[in-house]
Amino acid sequence: MTGRFRYLEILTIGFVVVLVVSNLIGPKICQIGPLLVSGAQLLFPITYICGDVFTEVYGYAASRRAIWLGFFAMGLLAVMGQIAVALPPAPGWHDQQAFQTVFGLVPRFAIASLVAYWVGEFTNSYTLAKLKLWTGGRFLWTRTIGSTITGQLVDTVVVILIAFWGVQSASQIAVLIASSYAFKVVYETLATPLTYLIVGWLKQAEGIDAFDRGTNFNPFAL
Repeated sequence: MTGRFRYLEILTIGFVVVLVVSNLIGPKICQIGPLLVSGAQLLFPITYICGDVFTEVYGYAASRRAIWLGFFAMGLLAVMGQIAVALPPAPGWHDQQAFQTVFGLVPRFAIASLVAYWVGEFTNSYTLAKLKLWTGGRFLWTRTIGSTITGQLVDTVVVILIAFWGVQSASQIAVLIASSYAFKVVYETLATPLTYLIVGWLKQAEGIDAFDRGTNFNPFAL
C-alpha cells in the first residue's frame, strides 16, 4: 500500500518513533497544575492524531498496518530493555543502578502500553471509520473527537492499571486515570484544527479519501 502514496511511509515511521519515545519517558509522573500525568502523555496523544489521519485519509487497513508496526517496535523495546538491564556491567562503568532505575520500569510499562495501545488504537480507528460511514464523510470533528473519547478511555484505564497497580495507591491511580484521560481528550480536541489542515492537505496531495465500505475490521487480518 505504501508504494502508492508519497507520505504514508513517512507518517508511519513518525508514528512508530513517537510511540517508542513515549514508552521511554512514560514511567515518570509529572504534575502540571492540579493534574498528575505520565510523561508519556505529553507525546503519546500524537499517536492517536496519527491514527485518525491514517484512518480518515488512507482507510482502516493503513491504520491497522501502522498499529501492528508500532506494536512490534514496542515489543522490541521491552525485550531489549530487559536484556540490557540484565547484562553484567563493565567493571569501570558505575551507572548500573541509575540505568536500572530508569529502564527497569520500561518492561512493565511497555507491557501495559502494548495491551492498552493495541486495544485503544483499534478502538479509535474502528470508531472513526464507522463514524465516517454514518456521517457520509461530513463533520470530521465528530470523528476525531468521538474516536478520541472511546479510544483514549480504553487506553488510559488499561495502561495505568497495569503500569502502576501496586506501585501507586488506589486513590493516586484514580486521580492519574482521570487526569490523564482529561488531559488527552483536551489535548486532541485542541488539536482538531491542525488535524483538519493535515487531513485536507493529505487528501488533496495523495488523491484519496477512503471510505471503509465492506472493510474487514478484524485487527488480525493483515
